Order: sequence, then structure tokens, then C-alpha cells
Amino acid sequence: MTAPTRIGAYRVERLLGAGSFATVWLAHDPLLDGRVAIKVLAENWSHDLRVRERFLDEARLLRRLDHDRLVRVHAVGELPDGRPYAVLAWADGGSLRDRLVRGPLPVAEAVTLLDEIAAGVAVLHRHGVVHRDLTPGNILFRSASGAERVLVADLGLAKALAAASGLTARAGTPGYMAPEQDDPFAVVDTRADVFGLGRLGLRLLGDAPAAPVRDDRRGGRGLPRLRAGVPPGVAAVLRTATAVRPADRYPDAAAFRAALRHAATSARVGQAAATSAAHTGTTFAGLAVAPSAVGPGGGAPRPSRRRLAASAAVAVLLVALGGTAGDAAGRDPAGAVGRSGPLTVALPAGWRADGTGWAGQYGDDGELEPALVVSPDPGRWAADPGVPGAFVGLSAGTARRTTPEGFLAERPHADCAAAPVRRSRQGGVDWIVAAFACPAGRPVIVEAAGRAAGPAGLLYVQLTPPPGSGTDFVDALLAGVRVG
Repeated sequence: MTAPTRIGAYRVERLLGAGSFATVWLAHDPLLDGRVAIKVLAENWSHDLRVRERFLDEARLLRRLDHDRLVRVHAVGELPDGRPYAVLAWADGGSLRDRLVRGPLPVAEAVTLLDEIAAGVAVLHRHGVVHRDLTPGNILFRSASGAERVLVADLGLAKALAAASGLTARAGTPGYMAPEQDDPFAVVDTRADVFGLGRLGLRLLGDAPAAPVRDDRRGGRGLPRLRAGVPPGVAAVLRTATAVRPADRYPDAAAFRAALRHAATSARVGQAAATSAAHTGTTFAGLAVAPSAVGPGGGAPRPSRRRLAASAAVAVLLVALGGTAGDAAGRDPAGAVGRSGPLTVALPAGWRADGTGWAGQYGDDGELEPALVVSPDPGRWAADPGVPGAFVGLSAGTARRTTPEGFLAERPHADCAAAPVRRSRQGGVDWIVAAFACPAGRPVIVEAAGRAAGPAGLLYVQLTPPPGSGTDFVDALLAGVRVG
């Protein structure tokens, strides 16, 4: 390979890497007086219009997303021979593959890194993009304001290019690609990336990190042996993420990240978080909002406006949900209930029920699992924050992969302040209940989950209670949820 001296206006310094479809060069940008990485389509693919368009599609996508957890694209261009190139931000910290060659990372650092990787993949999923090729070589590090940023790169380009060019050989990375990626007729969605995240976790936390991840996809639910010090909850998250059946995995990277944080925080905080909120911060399903670090000189830090606002919101929420006036759910005098399959919900006075299934949740029979929306106006509840109501669902598949606590941890409300989690036994079900005070939209959101008796499954309720109601209304509604 002959090294070019210039690519467009950029002076080439050295080769960073080469693959089947592209080469990457380190170059100098004279206008910005800084280094960039330039990705050039390989010569043997330059005349295939489909491959060329796929190459440009990735550059356009990254340019459009322009997120600090993804490799940024500064510009695109074309060589004199017609090959396209993309000018990328240079990841001066190298790749995760480079770091793992030097030895294993400490367990706590590895879990934190996996959390950061999942955050980057979640950005893609929010924009409807599936990566499809999550490997250590595609996780990069870049210096930023005295810290280090974890970047996700190469959005499954090799596999996409192979498909576009008519190649029949598997183009993903063995050991990291999901089982369904072997099937040309299978639908590859966000759960394939969840599998990749799980395999990255096994690579980071495995007992023999210098060796390739064992391809044990046919071996059922077993995991390679993990290193000492890996919390059991984290191991369970990796087991779920690498399930053979996509339906048994977390639905996307955000849910995987929430479950990972729940497991890691529960292991670190333990029972102390639930009994000492003044020292560990507000807790929800095992997640702790840690207090600020000690300020300069060892003194207590000055609370930020955001922290004071969050504390005030929690206080208001506890008062609102702790009241009794007007709290009774007020059963419909006619004893009306909503029904979806074996799931029934006793309706508060003036409320109606609508819906016959849980969108996206399928049972073993291939049918939607039961769910209902109950509200004074079910048709407006989802779109109008001023309308109270609740979504109530029952899922056997969810019960097989997680606990009520774990399921709620997959559904954080990042912009809201959380009150401490509580337990409430209603209608023969032990419910985990968490409430959130939100600065915009619905002022209060209540999340509840419990396991129905017998093999029925996991019950889930998301409730926006009427103004002025409290915990009595919440508990009365939960008491009216029945299976059978």
C-alpha cells in the first residue's frame, strides 16, 4: 500500500488502520491546526456504486447525529480516482482493543466503561439506528477538556457493505454478533446490539480477558467464568443480554444500561441506601442519586440550584402522595371493570377502559400480551398531560427475564425527581411502587410492578393520578388489578 502525502487539503502523517473496506489515515488539518482521522474507501470497492453509497451513508448519518458519544464527521470528499473519504475527529486515546491487549481493567472501571458504551449505543437507538458490529475495535477514546470521552465508531459498516455487494459470507465479528445475524432472513433490531453489549461485558469482565470471547451461543444460558469481584447482579444482566432468543434480552441499549446501573449500584450500596437516604441520596429500585462530592478543603459542598430544585420536588411529591383528603379511588358504583384476556382492572368512578393488548409484547402463542388503558378519556391520556389515567399490562415473557424491581429500573425518568421506593401489598400482589415529580409535562408519574400469583407473569402499572390524590388512590387502583 502506497501512503498518500495529501488527502484533499489534509497532510497525511501515518496509517492508523486498514480493513477489508476502508483505510484510515492520521492527517493534519491546516485550517483548524489539529489532527484528524481520514477514512478512505478501499480501492477494490471504488467502482461498486452500492458500496460507495453505503460508505457515504455512514458519514452522513454520523454528521447528522453529531453527538459527543459518537465519532464526529467534519467533512466528506473525493480523491482524484473517485474514491470517497470522510474526515473524522481523531480518537487520540486509541481503541478498547488496544487497551485490552495491555491487560484487564479493574472490575469497577470495566463496569463504568460498559455503562458509557451503552450510553453511546442508546443514542443510536433513540434515532432508530442499529449498530450491528459492537466490538472492542469499534470503541474509541478521545481526550476532551482534561477528561476522556468514550466514542462509538463504525456503525456496522462492514456488514452493511457486504450485504450491499452481494457477499454471502458472514461479515460481522464472531463472538460479538447476535445469533440472528447469521440468518439472512431474520429481522435484526436493537436487541442485536444488546447482545453485542453483553458480549463486550463478558470480554471486559471475563476471567481470561486476554483470550477471545468464547462463542457459546448454542450452550444455553451459561456464561464464561467471570472474574472475582463481579457483582452477581451484573452477571445476571450479562446473561439476559446474551440470551439466544432476542425476545429474552433487554429491548434496547437504554434498558440494558438501566439494568446494569441497577445491578452495580445495588451491589455497591446494598441495604445502606434504603435505610440511610440522608447519606446516600434518593433511591429508586436500587438506583442511588449520590450526593455531591466533598467540597474543597473537606467541607460540605454548596448544593447546586438543580440539586435544591430536585430536593424540593421530592418534598412536594412526598406531601402530595402522603395526603388523605380526597384520596379514595372512588369505585364506580356500577362496579365496572376493564378486561383484556385474563387481566381485569376495577375502574375508579368516571373512568373507562380501552385497549386489548400490550404493543410490542408477544406471548408464546404469538399474540399480544394483555394490557389496558384506564382513564376518564383513554383516547386522550397518552397525548394530553392534563388527563389522568393508567396503563396496566401483564407479561409472562417479562417475568421470565427480570424481576419487578429490575423492570422498573429499566424505566427511569431522567428529568424527574424520584421519591424513595416503597412496597405495597394490594390485591394479593406485592407491588414495588416509585413516584416521580417532573418539571414539565405530567407533574407526577407513578410506576409500579409486581408478580402475579402462579405462572401468569409480571404486572406493570404506569399511573398519572388525578390532581390532589395521594397514595390511597394509587393503592386502591393497584388493589383493583386482578389476573384470572
